Amino acid sequence: MTFAIKAEVSDPGAETFAFSGQKTMYAGKHIAKGDTIEGGPGLIASGVVTSAKAIAKKRGIVRQTPRVSITIRHTALAKRRLGRSELKLFSDWNDGRPETELNFKFYRQATNKIVGISNEAAAFLRGFF
Repeated sequence: MTFAIKAEVSDPGAETFAFSGQKTMYAGKHIAKGDTIEGGPGLIASGVVTSAKAIAKKRGIVRQTPRVSITIRHTALAKRRLGRSELKLFSDWNDGRPETELNFKFYRQATNKIVGISNEAAAFLRGFF
């Protein structure tokens, strides 16, 4: 499975990225070492997960979003941006387009997160690198 992350990156050119306690949605909690991941603010980089560790749920809280800490080895920089403004037009949630899937998973809720994406969305994203 391929994953994508929406999160702030302080240095897009860094060799590795570390994200601690990130929310997961849409099968994002299944991310593991060796998985491919694309993302950053506006799609900036692609990489391979070098470590992934689930964060234990806090006791006494009924509904909790699963969280994970990951480290990523940077493999490529995006050649062009793909952010909220580029995906905003794709809001017909039933059209089956990869752009719509990404808009839905990233921008329907404004929080930063790790998400699992379909093979079609992964192939679409690979065109940006």
